[in-house]
Amino acid sequence: MSATPSTTYRLLTVNNAPARAKLLIGRVTANLADQYSIEHVGNCLSKDEVKDKVTELNPDIISLTIQCCASMWTPEESAEMHAIAREVKPEIKVHAIPQGLQVREGPDAIVAHLSEALPKLLA
Repeated sequence: MSATPSTTYRLLTVNNAPARAKLLIGRVTANLADQYSIEHVGNCLSKDEVKDKVTELNPDIISLTIQCCASMWTPEESAEMHAIAREVKPEIKVHAIPQGLQVREGPDAIVAHLSEALPKLLA
């Protein structure tokens, strides 16, 4: 029997498809539930919302998720959003899914990527 994780990490996503972000993060949190308690506290539709959402929701992690849409986050955009989040909360943990992963390999690849990346980020 596994012990229940004692710390809950608050996760904020930046995704222009918020319903899909919520669904995929739900799958990731289920995959990691025996190790981590992760609460998806909200989503930003664009970089313009990052500062206010980090201030309002006080997340521990910001994950820049990208989906199969016309506007995907480039590495430069990801870096800019990470910098904005760190201005508000310097200790925030940040992660960007590799650009184009959703398009190339689909949603299961996003879930697998985050299921592997988040434990490394939180270690």
